[in-house]
Formats: sequence, structure tokens, C-alpha cells
Amino acid sequence: MLSEIAFYGAIETGLIYGLVAFGIYISFRVLDFPDLTVDGSFPLGAAVAAVLIMQGWNPWVATGAAVLAGMAAGAVTAMLNVKLKILNLLASILTMIALYSINLRVMGRPNIALLGEETVLTPWYSLDLAYHQVPVLLFVIVVFIALILLWRFMKSETGLAMRATGANPRMARAQGIATGAMIILGVAVSNGLVGLAGALFAQSQGAADVTMGVGVIVIGLASLIGGEAVITPTTVIRALVACVVGAIIYRLAIALALNADFLGFKAQDLNLITAILVTLAIVLPGARNSLVNKLSRKKA
Repeated sequence: MLSEIAFYGAIETGLIYGLVAFGIYISFRVLDFPDLTVDGSFPLGAAVAAVLIMQGWNPWVATGAAVLAGMAAGAVTAMLNVKLKILNLLASILTMIALYSINLRVMGRPNIALLGEETVLTPWYSLDLAYHQVPVLLFVIVVFIALILLWRFMKSETGLAMRATGANPRMARAQGIATGAMIILGVAVSNGLVGLAGALFAQSQGAADVTMGVGVIVIGLASLIGGEAVITPTTVIRALVACVVGAIIYRLAIALALNADFLGFKAQDLNLITAILVTLAIVLPGARNSLVNKLSRKKA
């Protein structure tokens, strides 16, 4: 069983990765744009926020700058695809590789410690809550606000145009939608959310590291696919809730697997556990639907 601290820690990290899942939902599901930029924009958000906080900036302003930096990275990927006609997957890989060097330049060194610095969490520790409960409360509020804003955006005229671009680009262009602009905007927003997640993660963990983005795309996909296996994304709001639920379930499953001695997993098995969870999330819904269809035919 999980200790109280491990449980809240899993929820805290799950909420942060819920923001990553929001971003991946926009790129993969809404725009049908496979985007690996997130492995670079996540540490970019962490690096920008950490450097500005170390320079004495207000933590929320530093976090906002991290969002803008993530959006800029996403816009570069989209423009490589839209303007230079580079395959979307290759464009995102090019940007991700470039961001490694950019992140090193931003930080000036491989990592920055934020211990003792004021972060977005600092004022919240004065509340009458346990130390490990404070980040969960703040991140619930941040994720809820992001969810509502995304939901309203997707229902707006621009959001509908973006959804049309991902569903049928040719038809969207025939309706007068500037599909290139929609792709640039969508991928920028996607990576802005990932930059926000990176900034919050760095402040939560007390450090920013150039390698902290490795595997973020896999974690985000695991959260997205796992959430959709639990909550059928028939509407935008259900899809967004599924992202958060999937991220929390993923982190709880990781924590349980690493703390269950009888399973024999260790910290170095994290990627193996992730691969198993993603495989199960992909296979189980199909198996469930197949079983339901068989039962329906028998009843008929």
C-alpha cells in the first residue's frame, strides 16, 4: 500500500502531467499532428521559470514567461511544417533536438536548484495544511482553470475551426478556414501548456534539469490513452477530464508498482512499467468492446 506522502505525491505529479496530456490532446487528437516537441518544451518551461525566479522575478510572471517560451517552440515546429513543408513528425524532432541546446543556453548549466527560492507554492505553505497537501490544492486549481479555458476555447469559432482543420483539412480550406494558421496556433497552445507543466514541475521538485523532458511524450500519451480507456471522450469536456484522470491513474499505477515489493519492480524499471501500462490502455478497450459485441450477439 502507498503511504500518505507517496499518494499525494502521485496526485501532485499526475495533475502536472494532466497539463501535458491537455497539450497532447490538442496536437494528437484535435489537429492530428504527431508532435514530439514536448520532450523539449517541457524542460524549456522549467528552464525559463527557474532562471527568472533566480533573477528575482515574481514566480507567476516567470511561469507566464515559461508558457510563452513553450508556445514559441510549438510555433517553430508548426511553421517548419506549414511554411517549409517538412513532415510534421520530422519537424517536431528537429525542434526537440534544437531545444536541448537552447535549454542549456537558457540555464547556462545542466541544472538549476530552486531550494530556498520563492516559488508559486511558497505563499500556500502558510495554509493550515500538511506540507505534501499544499501542491495538490494549488495544482487542482491551476488544472481546473486550464480545463475550463480550453473547453471554452474549443467551443469558440476559432476552436471549431481548429477542430475542423484536424478532422478534414481539405473541407476546412474549402470553407475558408486558414488551416496553416490553425495548425500554428494549435501546436503553439499545445506546447504552451507543456511549458506551463514544466515550470510547475520545476518549482514543485525544487530544480530544473536539461534532461527532465526525456520520455514526457510517452507519459503524456499514456495519460491520454489511459484516460480515454476509462472515460469515453464523446465530448470535448469528457476528453479533457479524461486527460486529467488518465494522468492521475498513470502516476498512481507507477507509484503502486514501485512500492509493491511482491512485483519486484525497481526505479530503473519505470520505462518498462510505462510501456506495459500504455499497451494495456490500448488493448483493453478493444477487448472490452469485443466482449460486449459477443455478449450482444448471444442475447440476440
